Amino acid sequence: MGRLLIKLIGLILLFTGLYFFGQNIIFVSGYYSYFYRSLPATASVLATMIGIFALVFFRRETGNLGWIFLGIGIVLIFLSGGVILKPTSLWNFIIAFTALATGYKLLNEGRINF
Repeated sequence: MGRLLIKLIGLILLFTGLYFFGQNIIFVSGYYSYFYRSLPATASVLATMIGIFALVFFRRETGNLGWIFLGIGIVLIFLSGGVILKPTSLWNFIIAFTALATGYKLLNEGRINF
């Protein structure tokens, strides 16, 4: 019972850290008058979807191909200009990173070494 509670606390801390980091990231899409200008945005969405689909449903068959598509999708998202990073305070960053790191450590190892 205690191990399950530690894993649950780790998961809650992990999602709390992701929430605080996610508050400062804005994903936008725009209207392009020419077809070729929307190509990186379309390719990023397709690569991300293929990568997630391969990792979830065909993990054994595809090997690292899902991770490769996911990485290409993330790079194309930043290259297409569809991500805006808002400024954040140092305090907010410290809280988010601490919650994320502590939650990950609790989820994987079940303890925190100081």
